Amino acid sequence: MRALLGVYDKTGIEDFARGLTELGWEIVSTGGTFAAIDKAGVPVRKVEDITGFPEMLDGRVKTLHPGVHGGILARRDSEAHMAALAEHNIGAIDLVCVNLYPFVATVTQPGVSFADGIENIDIGGPTMLRAAAKNHDSVVVVVDPGDYGSLLEQLRGDGVGAAERRRLAWKAFAHTAAYDSAVSEWLWRELNGETFPPARTVPMELAAPLRYGENPHQAAAFYVDRSLGEAGMGGIATAVQHHGKEMSYNNYLDADAAWNCVNDFPGPACVIVKHTNPCGVAEREDLLEAYRLSVQADPVSAFGGIVAFNRPIDEALAREIREFRNPNDGETRMFYEIVVAPAYTPEGLQVLKGKSKDLRILQAEPRKPGAVAYRQVGGGWLVQDADDRGPDDIEFRTVSEVEPTEQQRADLAFAWRVVKHVKSNAIVVAKDGRLLGMGSGQPNRVKSTEIALEKAGDEAKGAVLASDAFFPFAWGDSIEKACQAGIGAIIHPGGSLRDQEGIDCVNQYKVAMVLTGTRHFRH
Repeated sequence: MRALLGVYDKTGIEDFARGLTELGWEIVSTGGTFAAIDKAGVPVRKVEDITGFPEMLDGRVKTLHPGVHGGILARRDSEAHMAALAEHNIGAIDLVCVNLYPFVATVTQPGVSFADGIENIDIGGPTMLRAAAKNHDSVVVVVDPGDYGSLLEQLRGDGVGAAERRRLAWKAFAHTAAYDSAVSEWLWRELNGETFPPARTVPMELAAPLRYGENPHQAAAFYVDRSLGEAGMGGIATAVQHHGKEMSYNNYLDADAAWNCVNDFPGPACVIVKHTNPCGVAEREDLLEAYRLSVQADPVSAFGGIVAFNRPIDEALAREIREFRNPNDGETRMFYEIVVAPAYTPEGLQVLKGKSKDLRILQAEPRKPGAVAYRQVGGGWLVQDADDRGPDDIEFRTVSEVEPTEQQRADLAFAWRVVKHVKSNAIVVAKDGRLLGMGSGQPNRVKSTEIALEKAGDEAKGAVLASDAFFPFAWGDSIEKACQAGIGAIIHPGGSLRDQEGIDCVNQYKVAMVLTGTRHFRH
């Protein structure tokens, strides 16, 4: 029995080669893999010994030879194939262990040249993997060091069965498909400088099977996007879970909404989300105070929600999360599905673990800007740039006779960060760096305005109001209702044919109005 080993990731390769040798296998290898196995004292032959041809073209040609591919592709149940091997003195290869050059890791490094990217496109490796996977009835194909141990156990026993051979073949094709997808995407970006190619393949890696999807009758699983440029982008998909029950689809969705929202704030902030909508938001130097104010915005909605912080959680904050009582009755302890933060002190993590055995505690990296977002429709997908635009990227243009105060300007920026994460039609009322009320998901903007103002109550006086899209009407509509409630400043994109009516309305009520020219619909 002969095995061909040629891996970039050399994790465990010496022990794997030693195990095969102990079972009587002949080992053939290439380049650095040969050197590693030979250094470990394991008998190994060079590929050129079986091809009769040396490596050439700086290693570009070493396995692309009938002596290799004939040995891999020959069907053992075909007399003609086996006769051809004998006629040309080609030995059969019964196991191929290959993994590929780190193309993505190379081309995503700052300053990498086009030539370096091209040089890191593996040719011989994918060719051997595809050949072995095609002929998996006769050839065992291995791409993952994690499979070495179980394979050796099977080889010591009854051998590798048909089902396992097919699984490993699938794994090899998935490996090369993801690799080719990354090369294709990189070439398009390099040659065209555009985000959206005419064809796109998205490699996804199973992160976790789920009990169900949005509802118990929907089977589901959760995958991580491994596209070029998306891997390592941060976000909830790659979060570490320190504690609690397994995540559900709705948990991922809500945690993602909370995490993306809280990381839009430059200062220490807390965001509480329920059904993907922020129901409590506050930004304070004291993160513990930000948490308390977030809960106070809507304790009823916050109960059973997701709480996210953009700063590490220490012991004091963890105890507050664990012991905090509902401000409405002063007795009921607040319950959360998930807590997510960029880090935890050891003491803080220990305290949180004591709150509930079911509480999911996540540690995540902020999502880096520049990613694309996917939305599914029946039979197709929307691929779009992520909505990364914040107040610092927008010109706030005052159109009213009254200028907003410095405090109002800060609150307008705060409200604009929040409204971006609220489902349309979205209205947010805020003051002093905290959310007072929000209206979301209503078929008309007036109802969202009424809900937000109702939640804010008397605190709406002197507060600011943000809308994710323009107001189509003013008098007797959302703008006038906001003015009558005592709102001190309004921010919205503008762009309506009746913008001037809105300006006339706020001027009459002596309320400031700011236009952004940017819409933040969220469906």
